[in-house]
Amino acid sequence: QVQLVESGGGLVQAGGSLRLSCAASGRAFTDAVGWFRQAPGKEREFVSAIRWNLGNTYYADSVKGRFTISRDNAKNTVYLQMNSLEPEDTAVYYCAAKVTPYSYTYQRDYDYWGQGTQVTVSS
Repeated sequence: QVQLVESGGGLVQAGGSLRLSCAASGRAFTDAVGWFRQAPGKEREFVSAIRWNLGNTYYADSVKGRFTISRDNAKNTVYLQMNSLEPEDTAVYYCAAKVTPYSYTYQRDYDYWGQGTQVTVSS
């Protein structure tokens, strides 16, 4: 069983930065961790993902150049560094883990989910 715990959310002004963390326990058999977000009244959407072993990274077009995903295998933790934040980035951010080594941008392919952390960007 994999447990995921997000942290690092908060309130920040537009143009500011936040770093989210996703601590994963029991992750040995998982292939990757992804970040998704859900804004009020909108569907949950893919943000970024990273594979544990090879370090391959994936980004939504809306965050490319602003967000950076990384992992620390020794700490079983994935980070999402978010820079140049915009009010449109306001959402609950979820990390999720997947077992299968393909299809990293679809939430249906993820097997385990965290509880989410709120990110609010004020204008």
